[in-house]
Amino acid sequence: MTDTTDYANRLLELLGGSWAAQAIYVAAELNLADLLTDGSRTSEQLASATNTHAPSLRRLLRALTTIGVCEELDDGSFVITPMGSLLGTGPGSLRSWAIWTGAHLWDTWGRLLESVSTGESVRKSITSFEGFDRLEIDAETARVFNEAMAELTRVVADDVANVCDFSDAKQIVDVGGGYGDLLLAILRANPEVSGIIFDLSHAMDGAKRAFDAAGLSSRCEFRSGSFFEHVPPGADAYLLKSVIHDWDDEDAALILRNCSRAMNGKGRLFLIERILPERMSDSPAHRSSARMDLTMLLVHSGRERTEEEFRGLLAATGFDLVRVRPTSGALSVLEARPSG
Repeated sequence: MTDTTDYANRLLELLGGSWAAQAIYVAAELNLADLLTDGSRTSEQLASATNTHAPSLRRLLRALTTIGVCEELDDGSFVITPMGSLLGTGPGSLRSWAIWTGAHLWDTWGRLLESVSTGESVRKSITSFEGFDRLEIDAETARVFNEAMAELTRVVADDVANVCDFSDAKQIVDVGGGYGDLLLAILRANPEVSGIIFDLSHAMDGAKRAFDAAGLSSRCEFRSGSFFEHVPPGADAYLLKSVIHDWDDEDAALILRNCSRAMNGKGRLFLIERILPERMSDSPAHRSSARMDLTMLLVHSGRERTEEEFRGLLAATGFDLVRVRPTSGALSVLEARPSG
């Protein structure tokens, strides 16, 4: 096979790659992982349980087999794989993220040329809403979004709690904290610390339920508000996980200045974000970062940033970047202190 043929085959595979995301989304929407938790089932049994067309569902299941989500047995029935089980509702679930990706982000990718041409998000032209405004009036969309963000946070929460020393903190504010999974992990690891979840109102009920279930409600306050207007003052540490990448430099700077004002020259700021390499290469890690960077462009006019770009943004808003700690995943912890 010639080099040209190899390149053509890889390019064709990349061009056709969207089918896998949609197949995974449909598997999540139909809750196939939970239906297969107790053992193998035929496509006919699964079709009856999901109210779908059995021959077509079998075709989907066979396609899912080729990407490691399920496995076809000799008798023609199907079982879920360990990776596929993450589309269920058990521990480590990524089901809501699969649904958010396959349903709520799907239309935006068809408008990438528009965002690249203008530098602007296409979300408003698709949904008539900017930023996170839709979540304040659409409870079901808010639920899927917040659960998806919680799933991604759980992947890294314990790691952040382990690599960062919060032993000298009495109170921590999780800015844009959603359902509070990051703060929960930190409070578990630091029994003397209390916290505040600060986010828009659409996240408050879910956060309260999460802390009630964990038995930690007595150590946390729940305050709704916009970080573009203010941030709860006087805490020892401020967390912003996957917040700054949602926004362009102007809006990100406004958020950070509000944090600086709330800190009044004291405490520590922790940004938990992806850090882009100075130069991209053909690697899985860099492809993941590039995908997220383009996602931010499409949905928020936001961006991922290099370490130097974070350093400059922090310096412009009254902070010194004092250390960067990698986690075992894609995110890093950037710790900053007020300048001077």
